Amino acid sequence: MPDGNSAADGGKTGVRIVVVGDRGTGKSSLIAAAATESFPENLSPVLPPTRLPADFFPDRVPITIIDTSARLESRGKLNEELKRADVIILTYACDFPLTLTRLSSFWLQEFRRLEVFFLFFFCFLIYKFCNYNVKVPVIVVGCKVDLRDENQPISLEPVMGPIMQQYREIETCIECSAVTLMQVPDVFYYAQKAVLHPTAPLFDQDTQALQPRCIRALRRIFILCDSDMDGALNDAELNDFQVKCFDAPLQPAEIVGVRRVVQEKKKEGVNDLGLTLEGFLFLHSLFIDKGRLEATWAVLRKFGYSNDLKLRDDFLPAPSKHAPDQSVELTIESVEFVRRVFRLFDTNNYGALQPTQLDELFSTAPENPWGEAPYKDAAERTTQGNLTLKGFLSEWALMTMLDPRGSLANLLYVGYGGNPASALHVTRRRSVDRKKQQTERNVFHCLVFGPKNSGKSTLLNSFLGRPFSESHELTAGERYAVNVVDQLGGNKKTLILREIPEDGVKKFLSNKESLSSSDVAVFVYDSSDEYSWKRSNELLVEVARHGEESGYGVPSLIIAAKDDLDPHPMSVQKSVRVYILSLKPHLCMPNFRNLVCQELGIGACIPISSKLGDMNNVFCRILSAAEHPHLNIPETVAGRKRKQFHQLVNHSLLFMSVGAAFAVAGMAALRAYSGRRNSPSLRGFMPLALLKYYRLWTVSFCRGTPSVSRMVVLRARLSKPDLIWRALPSQPPGY
Repeated sequence: MPDGNSAADGGKTGVRIVVVGDRGTGKSSLIAAAATESFPENLSPVLPPTRLPADFFPDRVPITIIDTSARLESRGKLNEELKRADVIILTYACDFPLTLTRLSSFWLQEFRRLEVFFLFFFCFLIYKFCNYNVKVPVIVVGCKVDLRDENQPISLEPVMGPIMQQYREIETCIECSAVTLMQVPDVFYYAQKAVLHPTAPLFDQDTQALQPRCIRALRRIFILCDSDMDGALNDAELNDFQVKCFDAPLQPAEIVGVRRVVQEKKKEGVNDLGLTLEGFLFLHSLFIDKGRLEATWAVLRKFGYSNDLKLRDDFLPAPSKHAPDQSVELTIESVEFVRRVFRLFDTNNYGALQPTQLDELFSTAPENPWGEAPYKDAAERTTQGNLTLKGFLSEWALMTMLDPRGSLANLLYVGYGGNPASALHVTRRRSVDRKKQQTERNVFHCLVFGPKNSGKSTLLNSFLGRPFSESHELTAGERYAVNVVDQLGGNKKTLILREIPEDGVKKFLSNKESLSSSDVAVFVYDSSDEYSWKRSNELLVEVARHGEESGYGVPSLIIAAKDDLDPHPMSVQKSVRVYILSLKPHLCMPNFRNLVCQELGIGACIPISSKLGDMNNVFCRILSAAEHPHLNIPETVAGRKRKQFHQLVNHSLLFMSVGAAFAVAGMAALRAYSGRRNSPSLRGFMPLALLKYYRLWTVSFCRGTPSVSRMVVLRARLSKPDLIWRALPSQPPGY
């Protein structure tokens, strides 16, 4: 069915092969024989890097071969080369059995000690979250097979079988001869193949079954190819699949042969409609079992999958933000698609997806993207733990804001058929929204600050509709809560609350652009605790100062939580009085808390009680503050003085520029007058006329700044001295 020559290379631009082994096992001879197709007589102990051209093998990917030395003094360089290897060729000498023994007693153990099997940090992540280990593949090669004693034949299977069972990174074992060139090209072909078409992501050697992530990818491909959605690939669909992946149609006899092979081994793999999903998966298991991994990889890569069985970046045209104060949202078309997907999998019409239904929805994705933080428990659920429609839409909004490319990938995984480039859109800059005093966003990001035990987590729980609980555990790290807020008039907006622990504020503000992605910030304090109030104000001033210095100030609100408790008004008022008098000693008002808000230029404190269920419409008020980005931006004393200083400097520069313009105009007029001083019509009148006009214009300027166009006209007129008399009016305009 497949044509191996059409297999893709997975985007690799080259394969780096490192050849290692004991001294005298034939490493250098093997490399030279492959490069020159002849046996070399005289070789240096270690060859320089050898490059095989791209057309050496059908995959057309160039190969770089690195020779190494087994000498102890070269061990450091050897270790560095091993860490850079895409694949390792481990050699032993067929005429020296001790070198075969040292494969497991030294070399393979040394590889694991060096941790060369874990390439880069992303490989560790795949190792952690996937069901297979990402390791540098090893090809075991027996050299000098022509020198083996014919009276003592050795079977590789009983010798290498236990070793390969223990060290799963060994892809294959092969013997060769550099003298006779027997299987020399095959050695490097298998090495290249182990990199371009790896086994571990597709097949579990222990269970002899396809890897779960491979099954998920093939299931998605099957659904995409099942055009009539009847759960089976008919002859036409099977032929279209063949043409798409291998650029060659299937003959009718070949289609019959495929069905017969599947039906003999797996009866449920074929029905009256065609090849079922079970049969489709069995075919790929058969390819892998027969060593035709390139066939399965050709299919996966044709549909955009990389070696970690996720869609490649070139298949994900996610929009990129041009400025830090922009964000990414789903388009209206994408939101409607997400709604349809929810209704499709809500088979019992409960208005909420059960965990099993959610797993089925993401069965064509590498994994459920919402199973881990920050998405886990971030959206509204029923008391049974089912995800509501609001929660479903909210999770998509949160994922799109935090990981636009991942959001687009998951849209494609679950069947989005529109243009991927138009599935997401970038919002307008928040600085532009502030100038226009309005915003077009549908998703708003709110930062939640506050001291410990102030009620931040309870606020987030209330936002998700969860009941109040007396027991409370301190939040270890940042936490998100997202929900859809119903506004007056039927409008719906999505609000994302991001809780910043008190201990994490310093680290959060260490990034200059930390506030750029936020639309609003709230500061929560325990209204019964004097210290909580003071600390909340300190955090507010700290955040406001950071916003002034970075240019990313955000609207801010203060929330007085636990309003049902005794507020201890005397102690609180005393501390607030001290704070206010430190700002403006002449102020004295009874409502000190709101006075602080007034002094900072933000709205009054919002009292709430989660225990009593009295939330004082706080979430709509947060949303309203976010929708008016030019209001409620706090100003510190230093920031206010800095602003006044900048205004003074700007006014001074304006007066200086106007004065300079008049000076230039006067000089031009003086030069014109000097050039025509012998003119009878202007002699004696010119200085007097100009002086009179200049004085009148100065008076006009004091009453109102003249426009630039007026100054330009004046300068143009003064450049024509013979027209001065007619050009000068009796008085300046507007005087």
